[in-house]
Amino acid sequence: MRLSTKGRYAVTAMLDLALHTEEGPVTLADISANQGISLSYLEQLFALLRAKQLVRGVRGPGGGYYLGRPSDEISIADIICAVDEWVEFTRCSGKEDCRDGERCLTHSLWNELSERIYNFLTDISLADLVKRDEVQEVASKQVEELLSPPRKASGAAA
Repeated sequence: MRLSTKGRYAVTAMLDLALHTEEGPVTLADISANQGISLSYLEQLFALLRAKQLVRGVRGPGGGYYLGRPSDEISIADIICAVDEWVEFTRCSGKEDCRDGERCLTHSLWNELSERIYNFLTDISLADLVKRDEVQEVASKQVEELLSPPRKASGAAA
């Protein structure tokens, strides 16, 4: 099973916000440009994140979003759950009725896997990700790309 686009994009957007929040409110347009996520999709995600108080918005000119609480208090599991997304490996969503109303042979195995993934993602905060060298390198490259002038297409003029 894979984590859906909704969960991955929510984590990516929140990490972008955490990386740039020191500069003031971050607009969804900036996150969209940095991460290549459509603005309308970000609006949907941020409505869910705002409802769970993981972000707070500032209206008006110069407005945008801030983290709803310190980055070391926001786990990756918090973000994924906020957008109503979870990787559940049991067929019954943990209800133990996967085989004609009864527990299946492998229920405990898949349930334990789900719990381990949840615990793993609970132990990782946005602050932890921000500190990672590879995150800093990618973020620096994204800033450079946004600041560099667009390249002209090579070839002969018509």
